[in-house]
Amino acid sequence: MAARMEVTLLESRMSMEDYKKLQGLFFVSPGVSRSLTRSEFIRLAPSSVGHGSKEDYGLLFDSVVVSQGQRGLFFHGDAVKQEARIDSGGLCSFLQQELSEKLKHSRMKRVPCWKPPRSLTCPHRDPVQKVLYLPSWGQYMTVSQGGFVGLRDCGDMSLVSSQRLQNSTVQAKDLWVTDVVLLQNVHKIAVSFTSKEVCFYDTLSKKDFRCKYKVQGLRFTPWCLDYWSDASKPDQAILTLGDIGGQVSALFFTSAQMYLFERRSRWTDSDSALIIQWDDVVKGKHHCCSIVQHQAHKPAWVRKVLYLDSLEAFVSCSTRPQSSIAIGWKEKDGKSLQVTTFFTERGVWDIDYHRELKLIATAGLDHRVLLWNPYVTSQPSYLLSGHVAPVTAICFLQKKKHLLSYSRDKVLCLWDVSSQLCIHRLGGVFPATREDARTLLLPIEERQLLLLTFNSLLVLLESTEEETRASGHKHPVTWVLYNSLFRHVISSDTGSSVICWLADTGQKVKQIHRCHGNAEISTMALDGTQTRLFTAGNDGEVKVWDFNGRCLHRMNVALGKAAAISHMLLLRTSLLVMGWQRMLTVFRRHAFSKFHVDPSEWKGGVHHRAEVLCAAFQPPQTLVTGSRDGEIIVWNNDTEKALRKLQLPAKHEEFKQTEHSPDTIATLTFLPGRTSAQIANGGANLVSSGSCGLVRLWNTVHGRLLGQFTAHEAQLGSVVMTVSPCGKFLVTADRAGAIKTWDMEVQIREHYCLKSDGRVVTESPELVHSFRPHKDGVTHLHTSFHADRLILLSASSDCRVALSYLPGETIGFFGQEEQWSIMRPACVHPQQDTCNDRRPDNTA
Repeated sequence: MAARMEVTLLESRMSMEDYKKLQGLFFVSPGVSRSLTRSEFIRLAPSSVGHGSKEDYGLLFDSVVVSQGQRGLFFHGDAVKQEARIDSGGLCSFLQQELSEKLKHSRMKRVPCWKPPRSLTCPHRDPVQKVLYLPSWGQYMTVSQGGFVGLRDCGDMSLVSSQRLQNSTVQAKDLWVTDVVLLQNVHKIAVSFTSKEVCFYDTLSKKDFRCKYKVQGLRFTPWCLDYWSDASKPDQAILTLGDIGGQVSALFFTSAQMYLFERRSRWTDSDSALIIQWDDVVKGKHHCCSIVQHQAHKPAWVRKVLYLDSLEAFVSCSTRPQSSIAIGWKEKDGKSLQVTTFFTERGVWDIDYHRELKLIATAGLDHRVLLWNPYVTSQPSYLLSGHVAPVTAICFLQKKKHLLSYSRDKVLCLWDVSSQLCIHRLGGVFPATREDARTLLLPIEERQLLLLTFNSLLVLLESTEEETRASGHKHPVTWVLYNSLFRHVISSDTGSSVICWLADTGQKVKQIHRCHGNAEISTMALDGTQTRLFTAGNDGEVKVWDFNGRCLHRMNVALGKAAAISHMLLLRTSLLVMGWQRMLTVFRRHAFSKFHVDPSEWKGGVHHRAEVLCAAFQPPQTLVTGSRDGEIIVWNNDTEKALRKLQLPAKHEEFKQTEHSPDTIATLTFLPGRTSAQIANGGANLVSSGSCGLVRLWNTVHGRLLGQFTAHEAQLGSVVMTVSPCGKFLVTADRAGAIKTWDMEVQIREHYCLKSDGRVVTESPELVHSFRPHKDGVTHLHTSFHADRLILLSASSDCRVALSYLPGETIGFFGQEEQWSIMRPACVHPQQDTCNDRRPDNTA
């Protein structure tokens, strides 16, 4: 496996010109070809192509040999290995196969871009209980709780006709359908009713549905159905029922195409249907039909049943935790079932099965989607986290190996099963219904459609041309954030685009184009729930988005005038915006009831002498702001009053602003982990960075500078920085793309600047790591925990966003062709940040 991975890496680095050079090795002269041994190939190939090691080409040679069927030569010792040979045709065939697989893989790694949902005309007034496709008719059938049937054209999904199922057992007003299945091999549908019966209707006539059989006298109301027939033996079929008494029953038909049940009596009803007594079926009085049962879910209702023909087993689910899933395995005698059960915290509402992957997917009331190996009952194989409400519907896309899940908060998630990652999330676009609305999912894979039901409403989702996830920014990147709720990384650029990436693999999830028209997006922020994204542009506007790309609010900070926003600070009751003037612009949370939100007055007035560029907040009420001229002001955020200015000591006046060396404040951040007592005693609690490569540490209570050091060369200009969640690492970056990681816990001594002795510390903290992942200036840094590892995100003017482990191991760039796996096991670096508080750092 490892060897094959290395060959893939070599092939991914090779261009078409490289392939031509390799082909040239096999031609002595025009029209005269030759074959090469392994030693000849690895001796000639590296120098001919110009890159790659002998080991790389040795592995490539071995792969070509295996693909040609020379495995016997290859695996019988080094002496025989040398006898294997490859020629031009063999190499071409192998590379063509590899490129084909690569193309197939890239197509599989695309995600749909949904058009806005389209509501369909619906004849139903009560909840839709089932949607079926009738191949013989080329139509889709919807059946409602009241027994109304709607037939739809398979092309445009328009309503063709509607009628009502007839059942003389109950009055029309009492008719209640619980489920419907298609018996495709006998041209019938089976319908279960709350009248404790299952009726079988002919589908040969489009004019009406004639009832042929009625199975009556069931002990409990049948709630769910499933049907399977043997394609090679159409007389063999199985109908599975789950009822509200917790019982699963499977009816085995042996002469289905002739008749499902024998005519043991002349009993018919007014519908001319043959009456079948359930007790006769259970007692084996119908020789063409036998039954097996289990009661593993008792006393809970059975929510769904499936027959898995490849396993010869029946899988069912319920909301009873102890038997959330039950699998009934057919015994050899065919007369009984061996039952295994699976436990979940709050039970399961829906299940589905992937035939090729042999995985059972469950929709949990505990907000979780789980994937199970049918043979392992102790724990699920995979946990898919992302929903924040009970999951009520689930469905596999069999061809693409994707999974759809829907939760009660009206959020639809699309999962890539191979990586167990949510690759698309759609919410806020579905019709407003009751929370307990019945929702069904019917994917039409060949047409890239998804039909959803919400009680009596039908909604159609159509996918446009799919968007690849392996492309990056085309403009300089300005900001980067981490969303721990969705495990996404979010980045913005000067071309007004926002891209969401999978942190686990580096692949693109979604891109929002032209967020601010043609204006650069200068800064972003997440709200405390991490479900709303704030973007600010050089057009003077702030916009609020959901993660479906819908703009929810617009704020014009400069009342129609041009304004270059440099920073936003999202607090619990307000949003502070700054960058183009000497005072703060504030938007109060209570004003967000409208789409267009107007700014409010900042009570503190104007105290800065230059434009305010950045800010930081420390609970409960300490706010600091930094300006273009290097001035830092401390505020009480509750009263919005300025408290003090942070002053440089006289001997550090040389670092103040001059005409040629402005002392601009680029970044401000509070040091986490500092107690109020430590700060009151004079310890550092604020870090600032800016021009001249300087980093400074301050005490905001006493307004004093405690330390400063040169992190980067002065001629490189402004420095951006961030601090790890627990304050152990300080990370700085410059305009040359270099990043440095500093240990704020100096070896031997206590925390850097934790206690003040009255002097300004000028020696730098310990430099742990220095690296240069970018080719141009770093514009923003962000640290967070992901998969129990401390990660660093860096945005750059080189149009890339890098992911690194702190203190400095670069994993890759988002959007690169080769995917990474951040979930892989990795040893913890001895310098790892020792933080136990993993809360998101955007809830100030």
